[in-house]
Amino acid sequence: MRVGSQRVAAVDAPIIPTIAALVREHLGTISLGQGVVNYGPPKEAVAALPELMQDSALNKYQSVMGLGALIEMIEHKLLQDNQIKVGHESMVMVTAGSNMAFLNAVLAVSDPGDEFILPTPFYFNQEMAIRLCGCVPVLVPTRSDWQLDVAALEAAITPKTRAIITVSPNNPSGAVYSQADLTAVNLLCANKGLYHFSDEAYESFTYEGETHFSPASIAGASQHTLSFFSLSKNYGMASWRVGYVVFPTSLSQAMSKVQDTNLICPPVISQLLAIEALKLGKSWIEPKIQALCSVRHDVHCALDTLGDLVSFPRTAGAFYVLMRLPPLAATHSPMDFTHHMAREHKVVTIPGFAFGLTDQSGGNYQRLSYGALDAASVKEGVNRFISAVRQWY
Repeated sequence: MRVGSQRVAAVDAPIIPTIAALVREHLGTISLGQGVVNYGPPKEAVAALPELMQDSALNKYQSVMGLGALIEMIEHKLLQDNQIKVGHESMVMVTAGSNMAFLNAVLAVSDPGDEFILPTPFYFNQEMAIRLCGCVPVLVPTRSDWQLDVAALEAAITPKTRAIITVSPNNPSGAVYSQADLTAVNLLCANKGLYHFSDEAYESFTYEGETHFSPASIAGASQHTLSFFSLSKNYGMASWRVGYVVFPTSLSQAMSKVQDTNLICPPVISQLLAIEALKLGKSWIEPKIQALCSVRHDVHCALDTLGDLVSFPRTAGAFYVLMRLPPLAATHSPMDFTHHMAREHKVVTIPGFAFGLTDQSGGNYQRLSYGALDAASVKEGVNRFISAVRQWY
């Protein structure tokens, strides 16, 4: 008997559990790797849940698309914050996190062997989803400032291409893609008969006057644009698993089939929490962003003390620094530096190969997250990281 799936075996294991195991192995290690925020959902929203769950009807299966009250609030939020008008050409589906929404969408639009254009560095769960569906990720490098190379994206299109994926603000680089570039990608998709998958999970996390732009707000974009959103970051609801996707109505049957097979309906208690959180809106999130902005400034200043040992674009989104350190020696594996940090300095970051930056001769790339810990722990972790870099090099 053949053991397991060859298709699944060919997919690289996610890096986060590997890093978590290192943290457990080396007690006291500070992780600057996890891509979450350091706060939880609004306390008043959580406190409202016991009373909201008194309705016994909520214990039965609910709509495959999500609770009507939540979808109504999402549609209002999309119009107010993203200038996306949900109408007869588009609709909303609530999912157990935006990763599920992405996987649903890949299954809904593709057949095995189809191609998805993925700017590099990429978000590893998206590359995994594409491969798990039997499709092919076509990796296209971004520019030196981590911004999109639209001409390179166009050159990568083949007859097998189904979609171009953008993540803005970006994981892992923190880049906020310009409205001009996102518009160009969206129009390219329209002209070539492709879907534009726009991941906007970090929409609220922008700094220094940068603003987030939703491609689905472009006139005529609703018929070929799928926009992915999450409450994990904005409202500190990572483990509650609530995301949603705005997608063309023409895909409604396919998306419903996938969702019903995989989930039946999103967890009701998490949807109720999402409703209560969305009632608080951007005013609840904004102080959190201001605090992160201050931490971001301190992290950049600390890393600058490494001088020529480090280089990183000052990106203005999410809560990441994707940096380049000098190349590792040919005798070192990509994880050797990570083990050195954990063993000798009790700190870890995420190595760049997890995001498609696999050319060791080009540099030792590391993603540092400053969102998951309180400011004092981030400061201590960055100081340990700096010591590790200085000792290694």
